[in-house]
Amino acid sequence: MTGYCLTTLGWSRHFADQLGPDTDGAPVRLSAIHRTRLDGLSPEGPVTLSPTVLTSAYAVGDWVLARGGTASAPLDRRSEITRRAAGHDARPQLIAANVDTLAIVTSCNADFNVARLERYLALASMAGCLPLLVLTKPDMSEDAEAYARQAQALSPTLPVLVVNAKTAEEAARLAPWCSDGQTLALIGSSGVGKTTLQNHLTGTNEATRDIREDDARGRHTTTNRALRATLHGGWLIDTPGMRELRLLEAETGIEEVFSDILEVAADCKFRNCAHNGEPGCAVRAAIETGRLDPARLDRWRKLAAENRYNSDTVAQSRARGLGKVHRGGKVRARRKRRDE
Repeated sequence: MTGYCLTTLGWSRHFADQLGPDTDGAPVRLSAIHRTRLDGLSPEGPVTLSPTVLTSAYAVGDWVLARGGTASAPLDRRSEITRRAAGHDARPQLIAANVDTLAIVTSCNADFNVARLERYLALASMAGCLPLLVLTKPDMSEDAEAYARQAQALSPTLPVLVVNAKTAEEAARLAPWCSDGQTLALIGSSGVGKTTLQNHLTGTNEATRDIREDDARGRHTTTNRALRATLHGGWLIDTPGMRELRLLEAETGIEEVFSDILEVAADCKFRNCAHNGEPGCAVRAAIETGRLDPARLDRWRKLAAENRYNSDTVAQSRARGLGKVHRGGKVRARRKRRDE
């Protein structure tokens, strides 16, 4: 494989401004993260680097400076997609970095879930990415446009595409978001067609599996994140199907997704109104007149409460980790080496 120019790789003034006259090292964009090594792309071609910090501190899409086969810590990111790690770990988990557009992929069947879509939209907002909603498998629905209308109701400015991922022509409708050095990341449940879209957009041939008929879900086919060149001059990151997406420190993103509720709440009589029957509650009045959906209010409360819990739990874990004293009297963070 030949190298790519820095601009084609996604290099921009944001990264160039971080370099000084005495900066040592050549820019490399990371394409894959392994347990003990980093794969990257540079104008000279593919490179393999040794990390200088824990590999969990790097994300696919990061920019680093390569010096003699080693990688610097990541340069400051333009965007960062992070969630709370799955399972019982109270720690953040990097998903991808320097993504321009986050394509939220769901299908026109039982996988479609408004609450989950709101969660993904909050993630995109906090990450600093533009959101794009891609509805696949329209052939499995008698009225795919009904799904599109539900999705569009989440935000009038949200781009919504109904795409039959089985055909290259349909998949190519995503080209405007993964051309000219732009990076598009695909996120969503297993079995919704992310890998099929990736294959068409990149010319690769990753294996795919059909969804289960009982719950419209699929098995994982993508197991590792990777940055791949698209046929349109940009980049694609396909993420493994997520069984759960737990938001972390996403208060601003949640506020943006549910801005309609917050705008109404600004007219409540009391500043700390809980919208549970207090006198002068503008939110309850809007629900009674049909301006607001009570189910949407419930989803906002649930997501905001979950985000507070996850953020507090991770903060407490970090605080405990800073409290362990090692020999010599130095205080160091307790950090497990976990490479995703």
